[in-house]
Amino acid sequence: MGRPGRVNQTTVSDFLLLGLSEQPEQQPLLFGIFLGMYLVTIVGNSLIILAVSSDPHLHTPMYFFLANLSLTDACFTSASIPKMLVNIYHQSQTISYSGCLTQLYFLLFFGGLDNFLLAVMAYDRYVAICQPLHYSTAMSPQLCALMLGMCLLLTNCPALMHTLLLTRLAFCAQKAIPYFYCDPSALLKLACSDTHINELMIITMGLMFLTAPLMLIVFSYVQISCAVFNISSPGGRWKAFSTCGSHLTVVLLFYGSLMGVYLLPPSMNSTERDSRAAILYMVVIPMLNPFIYSLRNRDMKEALGKLFGSGKTYFLPCQ
Repeated sequence: MGRPGRVNQTTVSDFLLLGLSEQPEQQPLLFGIFLGMYLVTIVGNSLIILAVSSDPHLHTPMYFFLANLSLTDACFTSASIPKMLVNIYHQSQTISYSGCLTQLYFLLFFGGLDNFLLAVMAYDRYVAICQPLHYSTAMSPQLCALMLGMCLLLTNCPALMHTLLLTRLAFCAQKAIPYFYCDPSALLKLACSDTHINELMIITMGLMFLTAPLMLIVFSYVQISCAVFNISSPGGRWKAFSTCGSHLTVVLLFYGSLMGVYLLPPSMNSTERDSRAAILYMVVIPMLNPFIYSLRNRDMKEALGKLFGSGKTYFLPCQ
């Protein structure tokens, strides 16, 4: 049943992204902060990709997936932040109907891909530590490519289906989205037609994109912990566990920040809570990932040094 104020879907030409603040005096500050964070994200993740591709010593499964994670992080941030910066610069809040759906698709796709890559990287560490004799077979170049292809497929199909399902909805006269990006739940609240299928799709995607990868990560680290504690030498224990330190830090930061935000007291405004969560996983974490993976990684530091010294890049294989 339609609600009062319904308009035909074809007449909906744009939406309004209300952003982080409607105070004019705060816009220059927000523009400067997010422009700086975006540039650091793009440069940092690009350096990771170039360093891995340029150093043959890093042509291993772990760094293969790290380079793909860096590419995904850069694209994930680029799906929303540039539009927010353009709107702040032009003092506008509009985003076209097609632009909103396109942004939503890429946010779902790259956000889901980020989760699956973190899970695959956890599996890589599990095989390396718990089944070292089978590592070259279990993480062969062919299987690396297959796992990456499966990650792409498992994220693309649901993201595309959810986006296409949104095109069948009719929207009411109210077009304001209280975020700096096109949020799927916010879009459903603006719809005048039945949204049960779309809501079911959001739950399904949540299970696929968050719960399933998290379960694989937890399983992998439980097995890794058991294997590490069975090592008699403290030095051997530390050496084994240190190979997963950077990845575990990123996982804890990503899922810990989300849980922290959503476990805040219910008195906090839900829009403010969701905006904080979005800033964390869309901007802050992709910006920090290159630092986490490089600052305490000797191989990565050496690769970055060679990169700046030679200026050569090569195609990135997985072997």
